[in-house]
Amino acid sequence: MSVKELSGIPCSEREVPAEVAAPWFQISAENKQLEGLCFDRAGDLHLVDVFEGNVYKLEMTGRKLTVLATLTGENPAALKIHRDGRLFVCCLANMRDNGSIVAMAPDGSELETIVGPELGYVPDDMVFDSDGGFYFSDFTGPVFNPTGGIYHVPADRSSVDCVVPNLATPNGLALSPDEHVLWVTEMAANRLHFIQLGDDRVSIPPYGTSVPYTFSGLEGPDSCSIDADGNLYVAMYEQGRVLCFTPEGVLAKQILLPDREQGRNRRSTHPMIIPGTSTLLICTNDFGHDGGSWIFAAEALGKGYDSYQFS
Repeated sequence: MSVKELSGIPCSEREVPAEVAAPWFQISAENKQLEGLCFDRAGDLHLVDVFEGNVYKLEMTGRKLTVLATLTGENPAALKIHRDGRLFVCCLANMRDNGSIVAMAPDGSELETIVGPELGYVPDDMVFDSDGGFYFSDFTGPVFNPTGGIYHVPADRSSVDCVVPNLATPNGLALSPDEHVLWVTEMAANRLHFIQLGDDRVSIPPYGTSVPYTFSGLEGPDSCSIDADGNLYVAMYEQGRVLCFTPEGVLAKQILLPDREQGRNRRSTHPMIIPGTSTLLICTNDFGHDGGSWIFAAEALGKGYDSYQFS
């Protein structure tokens, strides 16, 4: 990398191999807070816009963008697709104590509450397990009062079980292909957590946790995802890049968004690989400038993972 491209990158990461992503699709000429990239069985892309509440579908054939629903005032932050095709959306709401997880039909109709606002959570991200249950992050708690956590809801929705308590604003979640490792990004504390899971999906064996990586800089790690080989991709919010880790939590590569050294395209929030390929998509916006909201593309370490929704 050139000296210019290294701007804002910690010294410890300047020797990490880097690739500059290429423009892939512009969602809007306005700067929208994009999140939640997720593909359905037909290969079409879904995503959300946090502050306007839009749930989008981008048809890969012809690149046609439509708004399926608008969750006004709910601040949707993540989207995952159930095996039956329904869209599950994590909503931050007031970002303090009345968030929710809702489901909707593929066309945006038939809204159903899955985790209600009366429970007091602020769901920011979620990931399904192969049984149809799911984990979600409770996006609360500053460093000096870590009230956030990771929770599991079984497929029958009979309970909400705490898996990891006392986190400072946990954000992204990813489940390893064998479902025995849960990756968590703790945004306020700038940490990456490696959490081993028991067969019951909620217990953690003795010495089953570690922090394989501590990030640098303000803001910090946002959403994350895995590939079929178990490599992990972490979007760095306000840094305009994605860090790529091996299944052992070793930093192997970084992907830079264009003009990030000029303060452009810095609000990188979510990485996701196009199914059947090794093309990694990254959504961001050009906050403070006039570039709008974009999805960029780069080469991943491996091919996309066919998760729960494709099984």
